[in-house]
Amino acid sequence: MQIRTPVTEITVAAPRERVLLALLLLREGQLVPVQQVIAALWDTSPPPTARAQVHSCVSRLRQLLRKAGLPEDLVVTEPAGYRIKVGPDDLDAALFAARVERGRAASADGDLPRGRDELRAALALWRGRPLTDVDSDVVRAAAAHLEEQWTAAMAFCLDLELQLDLAEEILAEVADLVERYPHHEQFRGHLMTALARTGRRADALAVFRRGRALLAEELGIEPGTELVELHRRILNGDAELLLPQPARALGRRAARCLPRDVADFAGRAELVRRLVGQLRDERREVIAIDGMAGTGKTTLAVRVAHAAAERYPDGQLYLDLRGHSDRSPLDPGEALGALLRQLGAAAEQVPPGLDDRAVLWRTELADRQVLVLLDNALDTAQVLPMLPGTAHTGVVITSRRRLGGLDGAQTVSLDVLPLDDAVELLRRTVGERAYADPGCTIEVAELCGRLPLAVRLAGARLQHRPTWTVADLAARLRIADRRLGELAVDGRTVAAAFTLSFQHLAVPLQKLFAVLGLHPPGDFEPAAAAALAGMAVDETEELLEELVDVHLVESPAAGRYRLHDLLRDYAARLAPPDADAVERLLDHYLYAVISATRFMELSDARSVLRLETPPPTAPVFASPPEGRRWLERELPNVLGVTRLAADASRHRHTCLLTRAVSPFLFGFGFGEHQLDLYERAIAAAMALADAELEAESRNYLAAVYFRMGRLTDALTTLHAVIRIAERGNMPRLVGTALTNLAMLHVRLGQYPEALASAEAAAALRLDEVPPILQFKLHSTMAIVYTQAGNYQQALAANRLGLAVARRIDDLRIMAIMIGELGLVHLHLGHLTTATALLRRALVLKRDTVNQYGTAETLSKLGTAYRLSGRLTDAIACQRAARDQMEHVADVSGQCLTANDLALTLRAAGRPDEALRLSREAYAKSSRIGDLYEKARALVGLGRMDEAVALFTSMGATDLTALTR
Repeated sequence: MQIRTPVTEITVAAPRERVLLALLLLREGQLVPVQQVIAALWDTSPPPTARAQVHSCVSRLRQLLRKAGLPEDLVVTEPAGYRIKVGPDDLDAALFAARVERGRAASADGDLPRGRDELRAALALWRGRPLTDVDSDVVRAAAAHLEEQWTAAMAFCLDLELQLDLAEEILAEVADLVERYPHHEQFRGHLMTALARTGRRADALAVFRRGRALLAEELGIEPGTELVELHRRILNGDAELLLPQPARALGRRAARCLPRDVADFAGRAELVRRLVGQLRDERREVIAIDGMAGTGKTTLAVRVAHAAAERYPDGQLYLDLRGHSDRSPLDPGEALGALLRQLGAAAEQVPPGLDDRAVLWRTELADRQVLVLLDNALDTAQVLPMLPGTAHTGVVITSRRRLGGLDGAQTVSLDVLPLDDAVELLRRTVGERAYADPGCTIEVAELCGRLPLAVRLAGARLQHRPTWTVADLAARLRIADRRLGELAVDGRTVAAAFTLSFQHLAVPLQKLFAVLGLHPPGDFEPAAAAALAGMAVDETEELLEELVDVHLVESPAAGRYRLHDLLRDYAARLAPPDADAVERLLDHYLYAVISATRFMELSDARSVLRLETPPPTAPVFASPPEGRRWLERELPNVLGVTRLAADASRHRHTCLLTRAVSPFLFGFGFGEHQLDLYERAIAAAMALADAELEAESRNYLAAVYFRMGRLTDALTTLHAVIRIAERGNMPRLVGTALTNLAMLHVRLGQYPEALASAEAAAALRLDEVPPILQFKLHSTMAIVYTQAGNYQQALAANRLGLAVARRIDDLRIMAIMIGELGLVHLHLGHLTTATALLRRALVLKRDTVNQYGTAETLSKLGTAYRLSGRLTDAIACQRAARDQMEHVADVSGQCLTANDLALTLRAAGRPDEALRLSREAYAKSSRIGDLYEKARALVGLGRMDEAVALFTSMGATDLTALTR
């Protein structure tokens, strides 16, 4: 393989660079996926480092291009693979195809000499068999296709030269061609004709005899009818011997075989325009359309074929290859026979063997402009023999499988319809009723998963039920168990379409697909699927990728998989009643959540979560950010499997999953949307008669109420926790509930009650006071003293809490106590100390993924900056704190950050914005009963007397805290 430029010529010597360059050039500027590069470089046994080696190979190829004086960016790296930028005059193969096309066009116009000149110029570009120095099965297969193009062009050129009476001139060349291609009957016919035309009839007949003997001995077949007829005419001395013309070998009728184009086609307008444009282009394309069952591949292909038909005057062919059908897929030889008959071949003209049929097929297409629609292909191997050898023929292929082996094909993976297109299709199908109820029409389109087949069947269902409204159909489709049953008309069903895909799967793929129906809706990672299937993660991922290739599973992102809603309904029908699979799935998520949330609270607070060895599929997280990222990504699945556990009466899993995820829900503001989760957990704990799990669940329910500002509900729930824990002799849980109750009283501005609750917790008789309880006691007392203005007592309590944190080496509570210490120093006016402590606390809270604590400390750091005169820094801190507190959805925290920012904006001379924030803080704090923040908001509203009265009624003594 060589790179030639005006100034140099370089041989590509390294084997891998030759393979890579050949593969890129064969695709002529199209994207070559990384997996195809790997397959070409290593065939069936790529090393584990294949991707890295491909990257290195690309780098070396770029260096070689630079050495040849070419720009390195000729080879473009894209997310999915590589492509090479080539112009129409840069590649010998492209120049060859263009000249052959011009030669055929000139011949069709009757200018045989110019046609012959163009073809000879094209053939002169060849220097022997292409890519023989490239060691790759993938490249060799493509090279065979190039050689077929050469033989077709040579055969056509020889036809012209015989018509131009150049038999003597081409005789030696044709004799050599017969030696090189002894089974090529056209070349043998050319030689026989040339010999006969130059007076050597005996030699012509001898060429036929040698060819017949060779075919019989090596292939066990007789020569084709054309060669036999030519032999007969030479034998009889036919004086009007006509030169063979391949274009007239079969009957020249323009076949019109396309199915009808549907009148109510809707959507995909831009895609239709693009595909029609590609088929109308001078360089005809092979277009492969793939997609899941029901996406409208055939409908789209037929629409495109009809739109482009005028560019193919010699016919439009159609063949259902039955790749996914209730009948056996067509054998390629059988399919070629059917296509040849559509071209006009009589039965006796169709050779018996696949190879001979493929040769005749390509020969007949060589000078015809024909469009071929190959529908419902099984795989690449089925369609490869039907691809033409020249650019005259347009080919459109549809398949439920991605046809990755079609080199040079334009591939289109068809997704479901955009919502607007799905609604339009339903309207065209249903008519007036769909326009009368636009809301339900949209809902029906969504319930059909925007799958064209499902939308059409839903519309047909309404057409056959004139008394139904669209709302009636929507109500029926909302019931997932009956949805597939509703999408059926006259024996045509969505489920049957899915079955045709499912039945072609290998048994391991069928088992995996079926069990995926047990997973909650949404995308998932391979490990979850592996847990369901009871398989290794790597093995499961390989099977998932195979399911992606046949469009039974989608891959919305690398390493993520999902089922279309209707496919999930179908898989759920197939799913075996496998209790073990559900148990494995629940264990997988439970252990993963336990690992992800273990950084968010002290270990002694997680006594109910001390479980056995994790399952092999469950991830283990090494840091808080890693666990947080997984939870943010997987939270819908965690909530889904928790509901699955509750629906399946897996009571212990329901409780433990809820308990395990609670720190994350509480810390990151998801509580308001998940109240039903805690209610399910409480019901499950009561069903188990497990008082400890019930108390744990109610305690976290109270925490959600607390964060939402439903303080009365939180108060009632905590008293219930205390009663259950006291009755069950669970002093640890009593202490936890009492300290939480103390914090609740702090929010309500009830300092005496807060101290009483904390003291009651401290008075509990425990064999060993858990660190979490010690910390909560000191922290609660510190907050009470701080808000009451008793700063020296607050300092002492904070230092005791900090000592607990240091003793157990827990950064999370250390961050909390350092932040509280900083706040006390802020109130004391020690701005340098306060700023340093708050900055340290901020770093630790971010490191330990404490969302609420980060927002609170950031806001107070802004206060320190304000008091130091750094108003710009203060505003930046407090705006960020306010945004973060909105995300956490802690209503008291929102009041705190609004009041802090209002003070800073007022100091910065922006009273209007400050007033809006004070009004917001006042409204929220009044609604939830947070008296401390209400008093601060009153100051911002200019109602200082009311603020002082409220502040002192709570027992607060430092009035300067109102403006700090």
